[in-house]
Amino acid sequence: MTRAGIGLRLLVQALAFVIVIGPHWLSLRFGRGRLAAHIPVLFHRLFLRLFSVRVTQTGTPPPPCEPALVLANHVSWLDIVALGSLRPLSFVAKSEIEGWPLIGPLAKLQRTVFIERAKRAATASVNATVGQRLADGELIVLFAEGTTGDGLRLLPFRSSLVGAARAALAAEAGGLARIRLQPLALAYPRRNGLPVTRAERPEIAWYGDMDLAPHLALFATRGPIDVHVDWGAPIAFDAATDRKVATAQAESAVRRGLREIRLGNPPSRPVPALPEVPGESADVSAPGIAAV
Repeated sequence: MTRAGIGLRLLVQALAFVIVIGPHWLSLRFGRGRLAAHIPVLFHRLFLRLFSVRVTQTGTPPPPCEPALVLANHVSWLDIVALGSLRPLSFVAKSEIEGWPLIGPLAKLQRTVFIERAKRAATASVNATVGQRLADGELIVLFAEGTTGDGLRLLPFRSSLVGAARAALAAEAGGLARIRLQPLALAYPRRNGLPVTRAERPEIAWYGDMDLAPHLALFATRGPIDVHVDWGAPIAFDAATDRKVATAQAESAVRRGLREIRLGNPPSRPVPALPEVPGESADVSAPGIAAV
């Protein structure tokens, strides 16, 4: 892609932002936020189309309106765009992002929950906030490794913020009998139609002390990227669930999904619904493979 082509695409994305920012703010300020929930999905999809990124899904995501805490691996800033294009959701992110130019305001528009990782006391506050959001029926994505990785290995999942699921059960308003923990494996298996090599990983994965600007330049110039998202089997979290055990189960599910994707055999198996709770529907939409 030429510099002129990149500039034109960025201009289109910027114009889209100018068009939607007003309706988005009005929906959050004066409405119920339904429009604001869907605007980021369209914004992310436009970016993916402009820069030739294809997102493919396997497994079955949580049904619409069912709250879930998604526990995912983290490879790149592009994870945010890929997952944000699938459906209305929000993220938990480090507090530093809130002050970043452009990215910070965009994260706020997606109603991101920020956490100061250096303060241990911040965990309880974030868990309470995320717990209430879950009790209100939202889908929240937590990158459970706590940082980005190189895309070649999965870092241990941290269980501290999974305490948000327990906070959702105890929420004063909208308290639930159980919360769905949803493992999610995210990988970048192909570029320009060919398998991504080990040497190409740093062009996609953003981790360590990498500078963002050169990384963005590589992303824009090296050609189309395929992203694969696998929704694993849900884990029912209730009052008797051990947080650390549930986190370990989610990590194992994500590791299994990544292994299958790397082998070129992404799982297309149906994902079972959670056990039915009296008074709730256990209906889950049919599984399958879908591309955005």
